[in-house]
Amino acid sequence: MRRIGVLETGRPADALVARHGAYPDMFRTLLGGQGNFAFVTYAIEAGDAVPEATDCDGWLITGSRHAVYEDHAWLPPLAGLVRAALSAGIPTVGICFGHQLMATALGGRVERSEKGWGVGLHDYDVLGGTALPTARLTLPAMHRDQVVAAPPGARLLATSDFCQFAGFAYGRAGLSLQGHPEFTADYQRDLIAARAGIIPAPTAAAALDSLAAKIPDTALAASAIARALA
Repeated sequence: MRRIGVLETGRPADALVARHGAYPDMFRTLLGGQGNFAFVTYAIEAGDAVPEATDCDGWLITGSRHAVYEDHAWLPPLAGLVRAALSAGIPTVGICFGHQLMATALGGRVERSEKGWGVGLHDYDVLGGTALPTARLTLPAMHRDQVVAAPPGARLLATSDFCQFAGFAYGRAGLSLQGHPEFTADYQRDLIAARAGIIPAPTAAAALDSLAAKIPDTALAASAIARALA
């Protein structure tokens, strides 16, 4: 059994956790049955020390309300874990904030996007010869920040008109996605409602329409993450 450390860098509001669980719970559900994994949560945002890269067989970095360019004491050691893990060939997966953290840890750049909020189901073009065996990937999105400069050596996996750098592979050990395959439709609806007044109303309405019109590629993304962590 492979020990996978879930690096919890953010937590939904209490009302959302009560109904949907926290991010580590969502990933356990997403990856249930996908591999022989034992998940261990490190509540980094809440004050847990950043572990050593060799403490687990693989790492999964969650989303967060924080930005990777903010001043938090836990961000530099977490970036150091990313570099150490990938240097040692330890599988590491980043989702949304985790995607952006991996990019900045390895020399990329993240900024608040002038395009505004990316919310709802987004379609991404998948580049050939990648770990994602499809030409198109539909995933939930919830972000304002974006990777605006790719880190050296990263291989672009997924892109869109809204988000140029939506997925990377790092050698054979690293995978990151801007989208949120762990988000259910019910969670997205509740999260959009909770952020009323923060997300512009037209953007929220379009996002809700997308949830009714499209089906996310949840199983495909879960399979790709499981393969990356195996």
